[in-house]
Amino acid sequence: MNSLIIGIAGGSGSGKTTLALRLKARFGEEEVRLIPHDSYYKRHDELPYEKRCLLNYDHPDAFDNDLLIEQLLALKAGRAVDCPVYDYTIHNRSDEVRRIEPAPVLIVEGILPFAEPRLLALFDYRIYVDTDADERILRRILRDVKERGRSLDSVINQYLSTVKPMHEAFVEPSKRNADIIVPNGGENGPALEMLVHHIRSLIEQANRV
Repeated sequence: MNSLIIGIAGGSGSGKTTLALRLKARFGEEEVRLIPHDSYYKRHDELPYEKRCLLNYDHPDAFDNDLLIEQLLALKAGRAVDCPVYDYTIHNRSDEVRRIEPAPVLIVEGILPFAEPRLLALFDYRIYVDTDADERILRRILRDVKERGRSLDSVINQYLSTVKPMHEAFVEPSKRNADIIVPNGGENGPALEMLVHHIRSLIEQANRV
């Protein structure tokens, strides 16, 4: 299978996941696989919960990119993989895995997929989602408190101590590696239509190879 690998990057709360889900909905369940970069946070069984809470999860070194690259290459070669499942409530990987079957389109989305040169080289198309900082932090607060069981104080402290400085140091600069920059994330309907059209043309080109 000559899979097309697409990277979607952007700041925390920018709308990356929304855009990826809308793209998947336009192509269908069997044609697209979504692979969150967050699933590949390094495992830290050696640390107690209190110390895991203090780790910097917004630095490129927080990710097991070796495993992600290995699994992307396996999928591209037509082999299914067992993707790790990350549990945000314990700041660690769970013991579960998610079986991912090969598909024509593989979408990797996260804050830092464009900051790793080896991973960047695998992407056939790179999309950066650009959203104002105030909107991103509001979305992050709502998500982390409602969906991930975090306290408001912990979300704000994490944002000020690691999320904001790491965004400025690594995420924002990685924007220069994008093929296209999409403002307003998954809410940008015209951009979504353009991306769907372009990705379909890329799939057709790949099938002709």
